[in-house]
Amino acid sequence: MPPRQTEYYGSDPEKNHNIKENDDPQWHAMTKENACGVLGLGADIRRSGLSSSEASRRLQQYGPNKLSEKDKVTLLQRIWKQVSNVLVGILVFVAVVSLIKGIISSGEDRLTNFIEVGLITFVITLNTTIGIYQEGSAEKAAEALKNMLSSDAVVVRDGKESKIPADQIVPGDIVILGTGDRVPADVRMLEVNNLATQEAALTGESVPIEKVTNAIDPKGRDPRQTPLGDRKNLCFSATLVAQGAGAGIVVATGDKTEIGTINSLVSQVEEKKTAVLEQIDFVSKVLACFIAVTAVITWNVAFFRIDADPLDALSIALVCAVAMIPEGLEAIVTMTYSWSVSNMAKQNAIIRKLPAVETLGSVTVICSDKTGTLTKNEMSLVAFVTSNAHYKNDTDSKNRTPHNFVRDDSYLAERPNHGKEKSAQIVVNTGASSQRDPSLASTPVPAGSSPTQAYIRNALAGGVLCSKCTLGKNGGREGEIGNPTEISILRASYFAGIQIEAMKSDSPIISEVPFSSEYKFMATVHEPNYENDGNDYGGKYVAHVKGAPDRMIKLCKHQARAGLLGEENEEPIDLAYWSEKIAILSSHGLRVLALCRGSVGRDEVRSGAALKPGFVNGRSEPWLTIIGLCAIMDPPRPECVDAIAVAHKAGVRVAMITGDHKDTALAIGSQLGLVDDKYSSAITGPELDAMSDEELIREAQLYNIFARASPQNKIQIVKALQSQGEVCSMTGDGVNDAPALKAADMGVAMGKEGTDVAREASEMILADDNFATIVGAVREGRVVWDNLRKVLLINTPINNAQGMSVLFGILCGLEDTPLTPIQVLYCNLICAVTLGFVAAVEPAEDGIMTKGPRRVGKRIIGRFLFLRIAIATIVLVATTVGSVFWVQAEGYSLEEMRAQALNTLSFGAISVTLSARFAYNSSFHPRLFCGNVICWWSVAIMAGLQIFITYTPGVNETIFGMSAMDGLQWGIVGLFMVVTFVVMETEKMIRRYLSSLGEDTDDLEFDAVFDK
Repeated sequence: MPPRQTEYYGSDPEKNHNIKENDDPQWHAMTKENACGVLGLGADIRRSGLSSSEASRRLQQYGPNKLSEKDKVTLLQRIWKQVSNVLVGILVFVAVVSLIKGIISSGEDRLTNFIEVGLITFVITLNTTIGIYQEGSAEKAAEALKNMLSSDAVVVRDGKESKIPADQIVPGDIVILGTGDRVPADVRMLEVNNLATQEAALTGESVPIEKVTNAIDPKGRDPRQTPLGDRKNLCFSATLVAQGAGAGIVVATGDKTEIGTINSLVSQVEEKKTAVLEQIDFVSKVLACFIAVTAVITWNVAFFRIDADPLDALSIALVCAVAMIPEGLEAIVTMTYSWSVSNMAKQNAIIRKLPAVETLGSVTVICSDKTGTLTKNEMSLVAFVTSNAHYKNDTDSKNRTPHNFVRDDSYLAERPNHGKEKSAQIVVNTGASSQRDPSLASTPVPAGSSPTQAYIRNALAGGVLCSKCTLGKNGGREGEIGNPTEISILRASYFAGIQIEAMKSDSPIISEVPFSSEYKFMATVHEPNYENDGNDYGGKYVAHVKGAPDRMIKLCKHQARAGLLGEENEEPIDLAYWSEKIAILSSHGLRVLALCRGSVGRDEVRSGAALKPGFVNGRSEPWLTIIGLCAIMDPPRPECVDAIAVAHKAGVRVAMITGDHKDTALAIGSQLGLVDDKYSSAITGPELDAMSDEELIREAQLYNIFARASPQNKIQIVKALQSQGEVCSMTGDGVNDAPALKAADMGVAMGKEGTDVAREASEMILADDNFATIVGAVREGRVVWDNLRKVLLINTPINNAQGMSVLFGILCGLEDTPLTPIQVLYCNLICAVTLGFVAAVEPAEDGIMTKGPRRVGKRIIGRFLFLRIAIATIVLVATTVGSVFWVQAEGYSLEEMRAQALNTLSFGAISVTLSARFAYNSSFHPRLFCGNVICWWSVAIMAGLQIFITYTPGVNETIFGMSAMDGLQWGIVGLFMVVTFVVMETEKMIRRYLSSLGEDTDDLEFDAVFDK
């Protein structure tokens, strides 16, 4: 193998760059000869290819051409992840003690203990199953990448072409590429014939990239900083050949390819827990400590206060512990997520991982890809410019009518703010703009009017006839073949009502000059057709020429006055005018094609002959007539403009991160509302690569537009924003977006146009590819946060009251626990889940999208929520224990006292739930009966279950250890239910008064005690 030190650009010493020993070769910066030398190949490698023996040796050296797989998480590992926490440990300990007691006891006690063991096992199993289900299938991202790879390839081996499995390709192989092929590895091109590859999924480029064979000059920079989209002598693995053919040398396979780098980035990115899951973990740890302390106190009270033996004291302490463990919390949190997921699915937002719903509500920055996300990923003709007018084309219209074109001379008539300094000299070296003839102000139609279909057909004939592309079904992308830029003209003509296929069949191509990136035009020769060309050709052929406008105007002698055909409408070309128009359109990031035509003698052309470029540009003087300029772009989705405005109103910043060019990105960003006085410019990936980490963090806050960004840049930007406390959502559809989608707090992929790789790396998929759907998802995420706070306000007091009722009941003189273990488990699972679900499905309260995102570091339990939980707990404990002493004084039995305790607690929990539905507004209002029908179904189910377990023989005594209740007892339940409701509403009334004084009673501001 030759040494790593490699000469670039032949012998030019100023452009030599040495590859360091530990660096990968920068193939794009090498000449073809140097690339072959680095790979140890001879000068005749294109003809002979590798020998079979050499290929086998290299296969052993480099390994098969496939991507490495990340170690998959086993089912046992998933289960352990769910059960390895303190609260589950406490439950397991209680289950073991109950099992031992069941074994050594007899009669009803034995049955009760075994039922308790079964219930605890059921709870642990249910929560574990839910947790495993929530994890989704993130590891499928790597599988989706592998599915994009080619299955076979044509190579040169032993001097002849042969098709082999793609995984057998090795560095040094000569690969033959043709239209429609999927590139099997990273290839340095040796030969190209009009070759272009579609790289949108990898680089973000909207159109196919034309390939070259010469070395790419890094222009004084490190060659590694050259964006992928500018490495035009390389074809990348998994991209598609859109046109032409070529041959190249394989320089990287498997994990060494660019798509292999992305696979590595996807595998390395660690999944982050959402804020709620982190806080649930924190709450669980706090609860575990609180439960342990309470259980120890309860054991001591039972042992010393009521003289219970150690085992009985332990049983009482464990009842208290089980009572306070929120067994139903995880289930109700999952139900909250699931309900929101269901709502969002109806709005075309598919959530792949349930906890991701909550993250949406805290998003502060949405980092979005451009192509296919903010734009349509559909090159469209947006304007047609003639010698006197601008015609705006409605690219969103699905009606086939010439009214899609409307004359609007102000449209794209000036440079955008970011392009004010761009001179026409950048495009062509000609003079300044000249004045238009005012007599043409209404020719052929006045401003605001639409031209006729005949006019459009004449004007765009060159774009339709001088093309071998095929338009997709019904003008869409399905089934389209060819260059998207060319197809845009066909699509505009189709939606203007023109019959494309009939037009082509009526004017078949006699001869042509095929397009080449070398001379940047294409020409076709036709028999004149009156509908397309008029009748001024005097027996000659008509030549339609389309191409780069800076090249075309130099070949034009005339211009079509107002875009009209006929010798009477020909006038000398105004080069200054066209130069200025080209500069203005280019400054908007538009691709511009000039449509020209001319007449040629029949003796100049032979039918079916391939013409040389000199047929167009080899004449002694200009000879063409320019009809107009086609302004083409991948336009923004119309709904995105409104969606971004709503996001800004909600305090959410939107940034565009794209692989496309800086001017194009700025132009799209301006139309979307991303460029303003604060974020007035753009920065590129190579500029970011040259920065230190500190500089990158600073610059990430100064720009909304990031252009020419590599996959690594996207991750760097996301992490830079996260380092400053931002909660980032990354939106994208391409392979190049996948690593950043995983690194972001919320990865959002496109469902229709997106790649499987992006979808599998994301937490959310937009089924309609509509960026605006994200805004609705953000709203739903904020609802989830609010509702989870309401869930905690309901569940936590219920759990606390059960354990504290046992402790304070004994402290206050009860000889036995007021609640049995099974009553406690029932209340945890049934009461908490049934009533908690009411909060889980509560609709959004007014003004939720007029507030900014919640502060980073805000805990779900703030000062005032903690106060409300404490008040609810105190009231429930006081009423539960008080009701037991009340009926004890009336001479009721232990079983009746336990029935009293359970029903007082359960119906008191209903009061807490009804109050908690509205975080701020009073529940003493008709609104209590509206907006959430599930609330009243839950109350009915809860009440029905209480009556069932209270009065059903066998169930009440054998399982729950209680007996039926009489009227007095139900009266006590009703009284304390009202007391609980009034206390909770009084707290809200006081909080509303404090809020009117300017106090933060909704836990919105940072609190040093409760927040981190």
